[in-house]
Amino acid sequence: MEIRALEQDKEQNTVSFILKDGSPSFANIIRRAIMEEVPTMAIEEVEFRKNSSILYDETIAHRLGLVPLTTDLKSYMLPSECKCEGKGCARCQLKLILKEKGPCTVYASNLKSRDAAVKPVIGELPITKLLKNQALELEATAVLGKGKEHVKWSPGHVFYKQKANVEIDNSKIPDKEKCVEIVPNNVLELKDGKLSIAKDKVLDAELCEVAAEVYPDGFTITRTNDFIFTLESWGQHDCKDLLLEASKVVEKKLDLFVEKLKGTAKK
Repeated sequence: MEIRALEQDKEQNTVSFILKDGSPSFANIIRRAIMEEVPTMAIEEVEFRKNSSILYDETIAHRLGLVPLTTDLKSYMLPSECKCEGKGCARCQLKLILKEKGPCTVYASNLKSRDAAVKPVIGELPITKLLKNQALELEATAVLGKGKEHVKWSPGHVFYKQKANVEIDNSKIPDKEKCVEIVPNNVLELKDGKLSIAKDKVLDAELCEVAAEVYPDGFTITRTNDFIFTLESWGQHDCKDLLLEASKVVEKKLDLFVEKLKGTAKK
């Protein structure tokens, strides 16, 4: 089994890679580990001191909870794993203060964190608007959590597809130009009267299924054991860290599984 990077866009915080010689079950383990098991920081509690805006406290708290925060896994731990047993301390929670007076628009960047390493990923996210003489003052508590507990702790979105091999029998395709037109993303090209997969579109070969429905005898499509992943981070972690942390989670779970098996065998 091997992982190879394909493409990275640092501006959009996305990366694509290929898992070679894998299996659908293992590919899904990686996907779920990234989305559900990698801890991220998010606001869990909000204490309002003053709120004369048009929005209810609950609405503002909900918006704050969905603001992605940069995460430092070296400085913080999950409340369930902390020595304070989740009661709250500097190792498992962080306070953020917001104090604004109208007229103005309150943005995520107005949240003042007590730790410079943990702050809103997108400062331009609007929280609410304040008119003249309106004010918003609160203290928010951020903690580490996992996406399986609530989507606000999910670090990003990841999906995959199985790489396809396509064999084309040109003798059984009477209208080759039609195939070029109906297959999206310019996957097929026609040269010297013969259809073939464009060299730069090999990873999208499965799109030929559209043409295979029209000319089933002309296309033979088989799935390989290679999986093409696309990962988009919400910004709490960069894509590389997400993959590394997900791999640690999978390794830890496998070690625990082996221990359980050994314990069962002894009984």
